[in-house]
Amino acid sequence: MSVSAHDQARILVEALPHMQRYDEEIVVVKYGGHAMGHEDMARSFARDIVLLEQTAINPVVVHGGGPQIGEMLKRLGIESKFAGGLRITDAATVEIVEMVLAGSINKQIVGFINAAGGKAVGLTGKDGNMVTARKVARAVVDPGSNIEKLVDLGFVGEPDRVDTMVLTQILGRELIPVLAPVATSADGATYNVNADTFAGAIAGALKAKRLLLLTDVAGVLDKSKKLIKELSIDDARKLVADGTISGGMIPKVETCIYALEQGVEGVVILDGQVPHAVLIELLTDEGAGTLMHK
Repeated sequence: MSVSAHDQARILVEALPHMQRYDEEIVVVKYGGHAMGHEDMARSFARDIVLLEQTAINPVVVHGGGPQIGEMLKRLGIESKFAGGLRITDAATVEIVEMVLAGSINKQIVGFINAAGGKAVGLTGKDGNMVTARKVARAVVDPGSNIEKLVDLGFVGEPDRVDTMVLTQILGRELIPVLAPVATSADGATYNVNADTFAGAIAGALKAKRLLLLTDVAGVLDKSKKLIKELSIDDARKLVADGTISGGMIPKVETCIYALEQGVEGVVILDGQVPHAVLIELLTDEGAGTLMHK
């Protein structure tokens, strides 16, 4: 379907107020899920990020890589152990996690952004002590006894401190930081950090205008599985309490609440598999996904 020159011009003019709203602002985009697995979708995402940078928005990309890590561990014959749905990361596993996240995935995204005309810089939480992590212990209910017990997840961490010095040197200079969620503890150990949590901590520390969490679902759904377009923190807490928000959506919403409390203006949970989801959310009246605000 070809779009006429007049229609193209109209679309650009309609995007203008949105461009002005985000002019020189920081937008943190967490990129993960199935959208990462398809090259054409990954290249489309890269073009969208370059377009944001060209419109004087400062994008920061944080990526995950759970399926790719699982694949590499399988290939190397390292068995993954799980507790309550969480991967236990031993010393051998964290080496592979770092190799996949900071190596192949990070450099692939950097390559796609650069091929689209951008200037991406691949980093991890280790660079410039950007993110210092503390060890995570999780309470898991034993299905046999129904007793809650603390499980040692090994080298799994959560952000303890964020130093934005490296990012502030990069942003506003036509460079696009692409961050892998690997961090160092105060005693120098390497920790794997959940990418949503990592993105929330980065967005909060940068006081970003927006944090976009790209997932595999349309956003937060109500009891009849319809998309909820907007939520306040109080609304979200009520929906968690009454069971409307459940399962894997709970930690995502907790990340949103944390980021908002740290000073991020708005957080959006949206489907990364929808073509140009980032542009639809930021540069159109339509928007995409669920917007959470204070």
